[in-house]
Amino acid sequence: MNDFSVSMAVRDYECDMQGIVNNAVYQNYLEHARHEFLKSKGLDFAELTAAGINVVVLKAELDYLSSLASGDVFTINVRLVKESRLKVVFQQEILRQSDQKQIMKARITATAVNERGRPYFPDELQRLLE
Repeated sequence: MNDFSVSMAVRDYECDMQGIVNNAVYQNYLEHARHEFLKSKGLDFAELTAAGINVVVLKAELDYLSSLASGDVFTINVRLVKESRLKVVFQQEILRQSDQKQIMKARITATAVNERGRPYFPDELQRLLE
């Protein structure tokens, strides 16, 4: 999986009392990677929202396989696939760079909703799949 990648490093304050990254922090990492993926495709999440295109997460499936610790440098890979007429899935993984160990696998299902809260699939999202 490698349609898009972004690298980051663990910051001390992201770790819990056990000295590893708190489980909730991984969702922040994944979200940051999705937003950077959109930017790489010429779409800005804030601009989409301002234009009335609200991309929302419907489901987050996270498989925690190992842990990151303070100072670890890691890569988040992102691949986008269309799951149905109205849904896309961001397939993501986190790899520790020092040994390429897979830390997490994730499937984030998303759609866009209009101003009435109804799902739809705007052209902007369709262009991401081309």
